[in-house]
Amino acid sequence: MDNMPLKGLELVQGNKSDFKDLIELIQELADFEKAPEAVSNSIEQMEEEWEHFDFVLAKIDGKTVGMAVYFFAYSTWVGKSLYLDDLYVKKDFRGKGIGRVLLDHVLRLAWEEKCYRVRWQVLDWNEPAIAFYEKIGADISREWFNCDMDRAALRRYMDQ
Repeated sequence: MDNMPLKGLELVQGNKSDFKDLIELIQELADFEKAPEAVSNSIEQMEEEWEHFDFVLAKIDGKTVGMAVYFFAYSTWVGKSLYLDDLYVKKDFRGKGIGRVLLDHVLRLAWEEKCYRVRWQVLDWNEPAIAFYEKIGADISREWFNCDMDRAALRRYMDQ
């Protein structure tokens, strides 16, 4: 890729052999977001659910330093969409343009795949990320709330 911010930086399309690196980054992200206990995913689960997501890894000299995890979705309001589930760069590698390279890759993919929207979330306290996303032209909604039901909540609902 042209204009790499760091010497030796490459983006690698993820595959099953990268799941170990991916799950480590997912746990680091959960730690960063102050929710280390929230991760219940596993390598085995990712292997079973592989057809539902995709990811790209940022590597420097073969060492994984960041990730972007995404999937295609459908919006009744706009049509085909790409949902960026996680964008994360290891602490020691932040501020070097790696996050931008990962995001550029995902946004270019959405464009090439003729998506009408790319959506992702940012925590309300993550001011550096909010400022970055606004700078590149993202519209950050302050009116929509997330609605989640985990597996236990689904079980309770099904048992009603």
